[in-house]
Amino acid sequence: MRDRQPARGAHRAREFEAFVAGAAGRLLHAATLLTAEAPDANPRARRLLTLALAHTYARWDRLRGEDPYDCARQYLATRFARSTWHQYGPFGRARTDPRSPLAGLTPQERLVLVLRLYEGVAEEQAAALLGLPAERVHTLCDRATATVLHPARQTPPRPVGRRVAPS
Repeated sequence: MRDRQPARGAHRAREFEAFVAGAAGRLLHAATLLTAEAPDANPRARRLLTLALAHTYARWDRLRGEDPYDCARQYLATRFARSTWHQYGPFGRARTDPRSPLAGLTPQERLVLVLRLYEGVAEEQAAALLGLPAERVHTLCDRATATVLHPARQTPPRPVGRRVAPS
């Protein structure tokens, strides 16, 4: 019986390592989109990823047929939603990198857009995950998509110069 414990632990570790090797890149990209940080400077996204992977590892033996990627993605999304709510309030804007195409979105809009379009989560599933009505998720996704595809144009600054008085 004692000989089985180390073998089971090693097998669990190998399975999890294989999962991380396959999923960490995509999860990090999703986290970077959520935080709207630059891909080369994304400490908040890396922290989200670390927490999601730690949570998934803690549940690894209890997943029993569940998709570990889905478990990690759900934790990533809910952790992001909770942290932005507590840190910035329901309508606040987190620090974003202006180079990010999602920087102009609210955290909730980014979350819905990433879940729906990048991760391919169905509207009803996203609504259930976030505790929102499906209609609200639909509206947020539409608004976020329109903002990303058609950003507000900044009016060019008017040239400053001397006015010539009429003669």
